[in-house]
Amino acid sequence: MPILQVNHLQLSFRTDAGTVSAIQDISFSLERGQTLGIVGESGSGKSSTALAIMGLLPPTATVQGEILFALEGKTVDLLQLQPHILRRLRGDRLGMIFQEPMASLNPLFTCGTQIAETLLQHQQISKKEAIARAIQLCHEVNLPEPEKIIHRYPHQLSGGQIQRIMIAMAIACNPDILIADEPTTALDVTVQATILELLKRIQQERGMALIFISHDLGVISQIADQVLIMYQGKIVEYGSVRQVFHQPQHPYTKGLIACRPQPELNLLYLPTVSDFMAEENGTLISKNPPLFATKPPKEPTPPCEPLLRVQDLTVAFPVRNILGMVKEYKIAVDRLSFEVFPGETLGLVGESGCGKTTTGRAILRLLPLQGGKVFFDGVEITALKPKELTKLRCHMQIVFQDPYGSLNPRMTIGQILLEPLLLHRQELYPTKQDRLARVKYLLERVGIDPQSMGRFPHEFSGGQRQRIGIARALALNPKLIIADEAVSSLDVSVQAQVLNLLKELQQEFELTYIFISHDLSVVKHMSDRIMVMQNGKIVELDTADRIYYQPQNPYTQQLISAIPKMHSRESCQQ
Repeated sequence: MPILQVNHLQLSFRTDAGTVSAIQDISFSLERGQTLGIVGESGSGKSSTALAIMGLLPPTATVQGEILFALEGKTVDLLQLQPHILRRLRGDRLGMIFQEPMASLNPLFTCGTQIAETLLQHQQISKKEAIARAIQLCHEVNLPEPEKIIHRYPHQLSGGQIQRIMIAMAIACNPDILIADEPTTALDVTVQATILELLKRIQQERGMALIFISHDLGVISQIADQVLIMYQGKIVEYGSVRQVFHQPQHPYTKGLIACRPQPELNLLYLPTVSDFMAEENGTLISKNPPLFATKPPKEPTPPCEPLLRVQDLTVAFPVRNILGMVKEYKIAVDRLSFEVFPGETLGLVGESGCGKTTTGRAILRLLPLQGGKVFFDGVEITALKPKELTKLRCHMQIVFQDPYGSLNPRMTIGQILLEPLLLHRQELYPTKQDRLARVKYLLERVGIDPQSMGRFPHEFSGGQRQRIGIARALALNPKLIIADEAVSSLDVSVQAQVLNLLKELQQEFELTYIFISHDLSVVKHMSDRIMVMQNGKIVELDTADRIYYQPQNPYTQQLISAIPKMHSRESCQQ
């Protein structure tokens, strides 16, 4: 008997604009000890399915169907249980790792207190025993110095450590089913690999059933036994990992698989879902995808002056004591030297905390430098006064990692794109009509309807906000754009669209990029040369092909080996 059986589940939400259907008649089952992967784009209904199983839907939700859970030899419908009974099951027999661990943890309580709270809620133990059990759980999820880490607050931990705290909380009461909702999104490939190994080990040791939700097909292929592909609230494909990934039947599945950057293919542009299917009158139509061009051999760059030259760049952050006095400096970037040539893309890769983002912001003088010089287009920008630097900023722009956090929520996107034109380019766009025409052109060029100029950032999806951030960076006709983790949290299909857009814009506007990412597959696809950073230093700098196929540094080799490959668990075990 399956431990979980979902029958004809339907879910809708009441909104001011009317009823929105999130899930349309889906059915699947989960066996004990099995891992079910759920894949789909944002809005496909993945997380809504998990929340329905956990009974965490908001009051505006209307749910129909059955969610049958095998409980102590009986079968109960989770949708029919009284709230107080469901609360006893949730956290005890049903565990969940939420998508955003930092937002899911209480910033006012230590990590140990929050793990112990789960145990105290569901088990008859003392507070002292709960803390001891919390330390044991931290050991189990491979957290360093558990006796110290339980006294730290969430903001004092790294992304990978916070994710481990969430896993410890989820498995604290030895649940029968663990739901992991995007547990590795935006994590470094090495941290991602350790989290996946941790989940697989815990599942095997405890015999749990696991529902793993992700938009990363490589991750799903490594951890899942069965996979379920969702599109617009419906199941479009369901079967074993080997069957679905190696013999996909639905055009949407074929599109998702093709969208992933595959370093060995060396494609000029990535395929997108729209290359494999179209929608006509609500019906999905399969298309014959075109042949995708590969990158031509890179011609040797003729000797020329670099657009950007960095010499001995050093950035350090003060560490203060309890009185606010500086007791030492922590070096984030340690004497970096490199050059970027006109029209090229330099990829900057490394784990979180290696200094990638700090390097990008220091180049633009968004952070103070402790030492070194930066030359842009022959001008030493580290010696410029504020007014001179402001003039130069027209030619140096950045696409920030978090588009939602970098767009003013009180301004419409039209106002956001008009602002840099008013500040810097009034001589090129002197009249209001000229500026509006420029804004409309930028929105059209990045694939946003100009009619939506009056909408605010929160009214757009994550991929659309990233496009708006790119449009803002382009507004001033820059020569250099620093793209800081510009696609790290996007769905694979949206990621392919944004990467293709960046390449097209580079050709059209003759742009030079510094492309920062922890995903080596994406960096390999985008870059001419790759610079690998570790602990604030450059450990390797070479052409993209040589870095990927002939890495010299052990750290680079480790990064490449951690890239998720498309294969099934069965093939791994053989």
